[in-house]
Amino acid sequence: MLSALCVLSLLDGTTSLAQSPTSSLADTDAGDRTEETIAAASTTTWLLLSPATANLPSPRSYLAMTYDAVSQRILLFGGDDGTDYLNDTWVFDGRIWSRVNTPVAPPPRTNAQMAYDVATHRVVLFGGYDGTHYLGDTWIWDGSTFTWTQATPAHSPPAVTGPMLFRDATGRVDEFGGFDGHFYQATMWRWNGADWRRLHPAMVPYARSSAAVGFNPLLDQVVLFGGLADVNPDNTWTYDATNWTMQNLSTQPQLVYGSSAAFDRNLNSVILFGGGSGGVDQDTTWAWSGSVWQQLFPMQSPTPREGAGMAYDEVLRRIILFGGQNNNALLNDTWELTP
Repeated sequence: MLSALCVLSLLDGTTSLAQSPTSSLADTDAGDRTEETIAAASTTTWLLLSPATANLPSPRSYLAMTYDAVSQRILLFGGDDGTDYLNDTWVFDGRIWSRVNTPVAPPPRTNAQMAYDVATHRVVLFGGYDGTHYLGDTWIWDGSTFTWTQATPAHSPPAVTGPMLFRDATGRVDEFGGFDGHFYQATMWRWNGADWRRLHPAMVPYARSSAAVGFNPLLDQVVLFGGLADVNPDNTWTYDATNWTMQNLSTQPQLVYGSSAAFDRNLNSVILFGGGSGGVDQDTTWAWSGSVWQQLFPMQSPTPREGAGMAYDEVLRRIILFGGQNNNALLNDTWELTP
């Protein structure tokens, strides 16, 4: 549960728009996408799905979840069921959840993260907490064989819980931050298919864990918001695979940790849902267009929660949300965001 995890505690070089038609076009496209988001948001709603109840993942929070493009299914791993840390693997095809009995699996853990690596066509899982240790192992999921393999990189990010794992504009998986039991981290690493390579951007977000992060493939932009930190995490950062930039915004979501985020092609935005804020779980839905946050007001929403899994299913063309916890009540409901 989160309480246990916490206690262990104009780029310079100006060019006028007249001299830069490419920049002008990009600005126009960004504006068009924002208008499309606003228009689509008026009909957006969350729908509670009803997968076969005979075979559902057990109620849990702080699970790892992503979309696997090879198997064309949502992939779910592990989490915390209030009694044990889990290491079961599940896939969701839009209708039913199916447990995958793999011959080898990562050890039980909570608050690990995973992301799909476009370059290798594999899912990368890293980090987490097993009740005793902060974890720094790397595992690879092959969606063509439904198998896990432990990687043996020569270098690795620090062992942490609540890292941020995300695809960047290169198609690779990056890792940022996390909590090592003593300190929040601010290091950044990139997986090259066999090893982790330390990155050194000129600027990085303030050290934190359990932040919301999503990648917008239309803009080749990563957005990161909130989380847990010693230094104020109430800020929005974007990353272009080279540099991080802190955005100066008049409006953004309430500061949350353990919220869920994924890019939605229907809204052309990274969607953020829920999260904990000062010990109170939230049920708000926000959209990041690439330049502004806009709160959405769906006709129906999931109950407040933190530590839920969320991913965009490319076949269904829907964001899928699963589980999490509402205060101490663990959840195993499945929702989709419908434009």
